[in-house]
Amino acid sequence: MFIAKVTGSVISTQKVDTMVGHKLLVVEPYRLESKDRQSLVTTGRTFVAVDMLGSGVGDFVLITQGSSARLTAETKSLPIDCVVIGIVDRAHIENFCVYDRDEESADQSQPAAKPTPAKAAPPKPAPKPPEPKKEESSEDSDS
Repeated sequence: MFIAKVTGSVISTQKVDTMVGHKLLVVEPYRLESKDRQSLVTTGRTFVAVDMLGSGVGDFVLITQGSSARLTAETKSLPIDCVVIGIVDRAHIENFCVYDRDEESADQSQPAAKPTPAKAAPPKPAPKPPEPKKEESSEDSDS
């Protein structure tokens, strides 16, 4: 088994009948960072895994590969070699928590930094009031 992070999904409209209805995910295996051993880091590899649990992008999951992927009741008749068999809640190494799903969810739910407001355009000068109309004098021309 490996810990992997779901980084994407695969859509396949044409596939063998036994695979119809199964969600395919792109997963990236992670390993323990070797120097401090206090965090998980990517291995740089990716796989396509069948998801049986409803995991999604950003989740850390447990995957199994090879013939072991077909040893569950749900996968025994599927032509697969990588399957999601668990969603990781926490991972502890030597009394140190290297991953906690609750903490990651809290980090993602923090409000994003407030965008700085765009500078307002300088106000346009007020239009000049209309000039008063001069009254035209009317002279009687009946004289």
